[in-house]
Amino acid sequence: MVSVTNVVLIFMRRTWKNEVFHVRLRQVLYLFMSSRYLLTYIFFAFFCAMSAHWTYSQQQGRDYIRLMFYNTENFFDTVDDPTVNDNDFLPNGSMHWTPSRYFDKRDNIFRVIAHVGEWDPPALIGLCETENRNVLSDLVQNTPLAKYPYRIIHKDSPDLRGIDVALLYRSDYLECVAQQFIRVRFSDNRKRTRDILYATFCTAKKDTIHVFVNHWPSRTGGIRQSEPGRILSASLVRQKVDSVFSRNPLANIVVTGDLNDSPLDKSLVTGLLALNDTALAKPSALFNLSAYKMKESTGTIKYQGKWSVYDQIIVSGGLLRGTLRTDVNRCHIFRAGYLLEPDLRYQGVKPFRTYIGLKYNKGFSDHLPVYLDIMTNVSHPSHL
Repeated sequence: MVSVTNVVLIFMRRTWKNEVFHVRLRQVLYLFMSSRYLLTYIFFAFFCAMSAHWTYSQQQGRDYIRLMFYNTENFFDTVDDPTVNDNDFLPNGSMHWTPSRYFDKRDNIFRVIAHVGEWDPPALIGLCETENRNVLSDLVQNTPLAKYPYRIIHKDSPDLRGIDVALLYRSDYLECVAQQFIRVRFSDNRKRTRDILYATFCTAKKDTIHVFVNHWPSRTGGIRQSEPGRILSASLVRQKVDSVFSRNPLANIVVTGDLNDSPLDKSLVTGLLALNDTALAKPSALFNLSAYKMKESTGTIKYQGKWSVYDQIIVSGGLLRGTLRTDVNRCHIFRAGYLLEPDLRYQGVKPFRTYIGLKYNKGFSDHLPVYLDIMTNVSHPSHL
């Protein structure tokens, strides 16, 4: 179904070539037609209710699993947690994080998930910058995502700000057979960061998928000073990946997350040992599908006018040739117009974030989501 908004945008896109104009137009139309997104909710709920049988039938014949990752940018609740430093994100804190703003944030995250899923939300959703299990439960229980059997994998991490990684999965597509949270321990005990989430799933056809969700240490304090933390995180993932490869060199592995480095940086190349050329596909190796996005002059985050690909999807050689299969053309940055706003300082556009400093910007996140389709009906695997 083509919305009125999209019809108008198609017409305008054929008439004008200015991307900034289209971004601003789409935001205005989006807000105007949704009335705080009420129409989106009504339509989505109606669609889910009227097509329950159709959706079930489609699931039986669906030939791919969609995985997405999204840095939600400070998905905090409004309740004070004395064990973490969440004081800024309280109603009386510096961000004036009111219930109304929290609900808008939750609803925005739902809308991105629904849009990425194209009305059938992804089977796997990796998230970071989530405060706790409460906000995740609220997301899957009190939005139209409640129509789907999402399960939550989460654990409070030692991060001083209290932000964690999490993984949502649909139990109608996947069975979780194992999960683990890998602690990143620094030589300086005062440093803290997010755990690495590792989970193993079984598909309806009894194929196994290993998924790692990451949020590596930020670049705060300088690139060189902070780089050892990201290399440490990368090496821990690689150790676990090698353990999986020791049992099955053709294992299906996906490593995703906000890595705070580009595909060419040391943490990815020498820490994780992720190769950037899928033509070299071989057993017991990882291949960075997001490296190809750097050639497209785009990215998932923009800093001082420059786009970078920090949010990445990396897969094993087995996923490039096996009965479960993907490739670079099935890896995407989700660049919807409403997730962008004009970049008045550096030109072009930038992510439409929730806050700019202390100013409430009413946006979504400072990162763009990424997603991957894994084909499930490949009958003849290729040889590596």
